[in-house]
Amino acid sequence: MAATNEAKYKSNSVVSDLLQFLNASPTAFHAVEEAKKRLISVGYEQVSERADWKLEAGKKYFFTRNHSTIVAFAIGKKYVAGNGFHIVGAHTDSPCLKLKPVSKVTKGGYLEVGVQTYGGGLWHTWFDRDLTVAGRVIIKEEKSGSASYLHRLVRVEDPIMRIPTLAIHLDRGTDGFKVNTQSHLLPVLATSIKGELNKVVTKNDAQGDGEKTDPKSSPNSSKHHTLLLQLLADQLNCEPNDICDFELQACDTQPSVVGGAQKEFIFSGRLDNLCMSFCSLKALIDSTSSQTSLEDEPGVRMVALFDHEEVGSDSAQGAGSPAMLNALSRITNSFSSDSSLVEKAIQRSFLVSADMAHALHPNYMDKHEENHQPKLHGGLVIKNNANQRYATNAVTSFIFRELAVNHNLPVQDFVVRNDMACGSTIGPILASGVGIRTVDVGAPQLSMHSIREMCATDDVNHSYEHFKAYYEEFSSLDGKLTVDM
Repeated sequence: MAATNEAKYKSNSVVSDLLQFLNASPTAFHAVEEAKKRLISVGYEQVSERADWKLEAGKKYFFTRNHSTIVAFAIGKKYVAGNGFHIVGAHTDSPCLKLKPVSKVTKGGYLEVGVQTYGGGLWHTWFDRDLTVAGRVIIKEEKSGSASYLHRLVRVEDPIMRIPTLAIHLDRGTDGFKVNTQSHLLPVLATSIKGELNKVVTKNDAQGDGEKTDPKSSPNSSKHHTLLLQLLADQLNCEPNDICDFELQACDTQPSVVGGAQKEFIFSGRLDNLCMSFCSLKALIDSTSSQTSLEDEPGVRMVALFDHEEVGSDSAQGAGSPAMLNALSRITNSFSSDSSLVEKAIQRSFLVSADMAHALHPNYMDKHEENHQPKLHGGLVIKNNANQRYATNAVTSFIFRELAVNHNLPVQDFVVRNDMACGSTIGPILASGVGIRTVDVGAPQLSMHSIREMCATDDVNHSYEHFKAYYEEFSSLDGKLTVDM
């Protein structure tokens, strides 16, 4: 009974920690910032890709790229150049609405915010939600007559926007509700009349939407509503004209929570894929937390959380960039000048591509293949696709299953129906680009790409425990497996 209570407490602790991570991470930038804070708090040292690296066996490091991708690694005390890397890869981005370069829209007596769709979101779920904005801002700072420019994260906590649906009485069409992403998805920020009464404004706005002149307003007011710029400035403790540029997105203000009559679900945005990002990060941290964690480790334990997976990964900070290969090369070359050891290291390495999976939906059961129906609470799902939309093969799935068997962890299988298109992940991108053995897995969830998704609390703990076992035991297990002589 005591062991059962201890396991339940640990599970609740992991879930609570996930909720904190989710609620601190409305954007990819914030997710990286939260990951960075957690790594620093347990002794990971930040290194810069712009500088030389002086690494030591037994030490822990991380770097960020664009502040939306983060790679952390712990080098075993028995590591020598040419040994393998044990990696979990996930992504920090989720489908959302991002503000356009010129977001200022005024029509019908309303101040609206122009947005563009990012990724393949279920856009109808964004209607009638209490929205805000978050992201990063470039701030100008002047000291002693010299200007410098700072990268700052921002999040407006209050609900400041909403995308209202059209009343059913005004939409009597027989085809049902269809979203035009250009004309229907503009959040309402305020009415023009309130903008005029509050006198928050600039000269450029005076002719357009009733806003008046404010000498401290931003030159960006011709591109963005001054009301929005002032809200950002208030959060950043600066003046609107200090704001040079920004990358912002609309965010739901409803927090992530545990729900269901049995408190068995997590209701949240961005579970795809911050849930896997969190579980892999926590597993790395906890598998390297003690003084002896890396004593007998001959390899490098790594987590790589990439941006831009939802739009194909083709960016400087996406999985399609050289970021992963660069990291493996720089670490290897820090311990030897023999460049051929990088190729050897890659062949001794292993990647777990962790991206949320499709759980069986009780109202749409025909959307799953008969023998492959992942269930909530059923553990991590191993994804297979003969056409290499997932990178799993018999060798890589065996390794991941064997870890589950050794720790009495449940595991499931998924194959998409033959008459349906199959999605993909960073797995095939990294497997083909780097040449690393890869298994594609993910925790099962419902409502993927909705503004509010759901998964099971048990699967969060299963994922964390599975990844932790992988970090701690892969070296030993891989040494017992022979494939290419």
